[in-house]
Amino acid sequence: MRKVAVTGGLASGKSTVCRFFEKCGAFVVSADAIVHKLLSPSTPLGRDIISLLGEEIVAGEKIDREAVAARVFRDPSLLEKLEQRVHPQVQKEIEIQYQLALEQKSPLFVVEIPLFEKQFENEYDTLIEVQAEEAICKKRFIETTTYEEEEFERREARLRQLAKNRRAADFILENSGNLNALQDTVQKTYNLLKETP
Repeated sequence: MRKVAVTGGLASGKSTVCRFFEKCGAFVVSADAIVHKLLSPSTPLGRDIISLLGEEIVAGEKIDREAVAARVFRDPSLLEKLEQRVHPQVQKEIEIQYQLALEQKSPLFVVEIPLFEKQFENEYDTLIEVQAEEAICKKRFIETTTYEEEEFERREARLRQLAKNRRAADFILENSGNLNALQDTVQKTYNLLKETP
């Protein structure tokens, strides 16, 4: 079964694209959702992250992801240490989900990966990049989070750096306008990927 990675800029619409792929019949996995599940104070990974970043990232019985982001996106060395701990666990869970998709004979396996790095290239047959105009992405980001414009710039710079260091996308899906048009494009892409060996 073809393994497809969906990546793209901050607030470009990766989750929307993946939702449309799921409607088409694909088995869809979100790396962010996996991280959310793994980053709990009760998990070994969660305790490891707390020891790395400090107890202040814990809010109640949860790890505050905004507190984590505030720490690591201002300190590249901390971000690297965090990724070294998180990425292997996420990849392990993605592989478990892939085996489940094989058992279910799903036509396509799609993974939303915001931070698609060079090390992942051999893991996926197809790379799809979702793009949108920067002003639109910035507006979406500010409206749907508690962050300011400065945080958008910081994170987007990180994603641009990763994009420069990886292979070019096989498909680029534009998401600056009409959602119906985007859904049609996803359907056509799904059909092509499903039918092409």
